[in-house]
Amino acid sequence: MAGRFKRGEPWVVAQFALLGLILVTPHRGPVWPRALVWPARPLGLLAMVGGGWLTRRAFADLGESLTPLPRPKDGSVLVREGIYAEVRHPIYSGLLLIALGWATLMTSTTRLALAGALAALLSAKARREELWLEEQYADYAAYREEVPGLFPSLW
Repeated sequence: MAGRFKRGEPWVVAQFALLGLILVTPHRGPVWPRALVWPARPLGLLAMVGGGWLTRRAFADLGESLTPLPRPKDGSVLVREGIYAEVRHPIYSGLLLIALGWATLMTSTTRLALAGALAALLSAKARREELWLEEQYADYAAYREEVPGLFPSLW
């Protein structure tokens, strides 16, 4: 079985499944206090816009090295410029901001919990991806020491 998924396909399936659940899950769970609803909605929208910008920028900066799978493409280069000079996994950061923003915009505790599950999944996926990146790029270990993982000064 492991030989069939050499590039990390199950990680991507799980990631998109969680993103889909965050998008379409019914509004369940505790109702947010009215005092939190008003500020939550514009903050959620702002997080979604920021996450969208970050993801788009990361896609553009990766160029030909872009792949949805965690194992880098053969012949790709290690991108350390642009947004990748600030964080190692800006696509994951952007997706988390979008998910958290959507949950906040919808004032949904259930969606916030699913966004937390997405954060755990993407963190584990990033750790696995970094093992492959280290195998492929001799200078990846130095890059990992210099640049934060998902958000500056956090991970």
